[in-house]
Order: sequence, then C-alpha cells, then structure tokens
Amino acid sequence: MQDCRQYVAACCRGTTVAALLVAGPIAALAQATPAGIANGAIPSPSLGAHTLLTQSEGLGASPAVTAPLTTQPHGSSLIVFNGGYSSNAAGPRDRYGNRWKQLGNDVPFGNGYGDRFNVKAYVALDAKGGPGHTVSFAKDGNATGEISIPFIEIRHAGVLRDVSQNYAPTGLQLTSGNVTTTGPATLIAVWWGDGGVKRMTAVPNNGFAVIESYLTLPDNSGVQCAVAYKQVAAAGTYNVSWTGAPVQGAILWLLAFQSK
Repeated sequence: MQDCRQYVAACCRGTTVAALLVAGPIAALAQATPAGIANGAIPSPSLGAHTLLTQSEGLGASPAVTAPLTTQPHGSSLIVFNGGYSSNAAGPRDRYGNRWKQLGNDVPFGNGYGDRFNVKAYVALDAKGGPGHTVSFAKDGNATGEISIPFIEIRHAGVLRDVSQNYAPTGLQLTSGNVTTTGPATLIAVWWGDGGVKRMTAVPNNGFAVIESYLTLPDNSGVQCAVAYKQVAAAGTYNVSWTGAPVQGAILWLLAFQSK
C-alpha cells in the first residue's frame, strides 16, 4: 500500500464471530447444509477453487472482476474479500446470483492511512456454482484505485463454524485469534499487511499452506495480502501466526468451515 507515517493504535482490535455475522446470527447461517448428499454420508469439507485479483494504483478498472473459476454446482461455501479504497463500498456480485453476507464491519487500515483504505469480507453459504464463476465489485468511489480480491471456494461446507478477526500491531510475528471447531474443518487464514513497502514476506505456521499471495508490489503501489489454508480432522481450537519481513502490522482473519 501507499507509504504512510504513523501507526494508528486505535485500529488495533479483535473481533469474535458473534460480532462478525452482522447480517444474521451464526445459527441462521448454519441452517444451510450441503445439497446432494447421498445415502446420508456427509463428506468432510475441503479446499476448492480459488483466485486472487489485484489491481495496482492508478491502473484499476470498474467493475473489478476475478478470473473465472469452476466451482461445484451446489454444496460449497464461498468467501471473498475486498481490500482497497474505503469509497469502493459496493458489495460483491457473482455470476450465479448467490446471496452474500458481510462478516462484521469494514476494517480500516491503521499505520496512518486514516479512513482511506479498509478490508471487507463476505460469505455465501451453500452456494450455487459451476464453470466461469466470477465475482465482481463495482468501484464507484475510485475506479482506477488499487484493490485486492481473494475469492475462495470451500467444498462440502454448509456451516461457517467460527470466525476470528483481529488487527495485530507491528511485529515480526503476528498471531490471529482462535477459532474452535466441532469436527473436521477447513480453515482459511487471510493476512493484510499495512506497511508502506513494496517487497515483503508473510509465512504462516501451524501447518497452514499459502494458496494465494500478493507480496511483490509494483512501484505504483498495491494492496498486499496472503491467503493460507489448513485441513483439520478433529474438533479443536486453532490459530495461526504469520512471520514476515520487513516488520509491519496486519489485519488478520481466520475462518473455520464445516459440513455440519
């Protein structure tokens, strides 16, 4: 992101699932269950298709449209993030007309950005899908501005079991909040660095594997981010720490998806 001068400590905070699901309680979201389950057998959730759209500063376009994916016709959950200008506040639309719910409030970047940049997260449970699946955001506030949009499918996932969002202050190792599962789950971790740097690293621990990243930015700037996942086979409480250089703060998300 663009260079900045001062860390805004007021932006550092942690949020639990109760506050994140502002569009409705988690119990309501959990009513959606994967369709097409044969013989009563419920498959475990797993990572599906994924992509990351990035547009650099001054070279963006509206709408911002992700690369097309081939997603499952039914039974998957979808997660998409919009990291960039706060003025680009429109929610997501996708080719299959899914209903998206925002997770919590917009999370503004600290480190001197004021209210110019933020991150917004959206989920669609038990979504419709298929070939050519894209997600788009209209950029009504700043059409050419920088933006990063991770779009991830989690197969056989009817329940968003738990979510944690926190703002980790500047440090070498940045740790997410905890999520708790009641059985097999797919965990999705997302890192949004706030440093005014163009080259960086962000490496997760605890068995998480990076699936998408934008850590080498062009000279005209972009919104750095990284996405990682982990499969867990049993109930438990999990978190992830990201180690990076140069040191910076980051908005962190950790989401736990289950079949039921």
